[in-house]
Amino acid sequence: MEPRSYTNLPTGQHFLAAGYANSSGEVSPSPSSPVEDAKLDIDAYILGYATTFGLLGSSAKFDTAISRTCFSGSARLNGDQVSVDRCGYTDPTVRLTWNFYGAPAMDIASYAKWQQGVVVGTSLQVTAPTGSYQADKLLNSGANRWVYRPGIGMSHQLGSWYYDLIASVRFYSDNNEYLGSGQLSQQPQVNLQGHLIYYFNRGHWLSLNGNFFFGGETEKNGVASNDDQENSRFGLTYSFALSRQQSIKLSFSTGVLTRYGNDFDTFGLMWQYRL
Repeated sequence: MEPRSYTNLPTGQHFLAAGYANSSGEVSPSPSSPVEDAKLDIDAYILGYATTFGLLGSSAKFDTAISRTCFSGSARLNGDQVSVDRCGYTDPTVRLTWNFYGAPAMDIASYAKWQQGVVVGTSLQVTAPTGSYQADKLLNSGANRWVYRPGIGMSHQLGSWYYDLIASVRFYSDNNEYLGSGQLSQQPQVNLQGHLIYYFNRGHWLSLNGNFFFGGETEKNGVASNDDQENSRFGLTYSFALSRQQSIKLSFSTGVLTRYGNDFDTFGLMWQYRL
């Protein structure tokens, strides 16, 4: 969940971010899977960079991120108890966001005097298959496939309150090394998000977050898994400034509806530095 993804920002800014996230809970596999009673605990160490600039007179942002994850867990596979304890690098992401309506490109001095109304933007995120992947393992930090995620969103200010509405779709390429030489394909997955944000003052805000995502059925070697998702999560994000250059963001989310896939509680801590 991504509050303030389409909020207007002054141009010419550069940000570094570093953080930690922990996710733990159960995994609900597809009906055809031989895996039962799966539980996972995942620690992720995240590094990111973002920069803002003008594009056709409106504000735009480029960001990229990568993380190293360590996961441990257990499950029953064909009736036998199995466990995993492994670390690796996730597939890196790059994203371009362009707020084409209601978000003029401004330097930081002009931005300080600007009053937001309705902002509408679009984005494209690409995930490259360069993370850690072992073809003979069922669980990996990397997914060994490209993911393309176009999105559209809006942000609207009402006094000290803001609300965001976001829609995106993930399109997946095939993984042709699934458990060796098998093929894993996946249908597109739709993600809808809503965020209600209260600003205490600049750099200090609290967001109530919710999402619903559906689709994404997988096929393994041409056989449908009947595991299309209809899942929902709920969470909170709290951000506060430490100085003019630094801020801290805390986040928590939990699954409220899980058909298939993970049912995790996730806590995150992110430090951001403006260069």
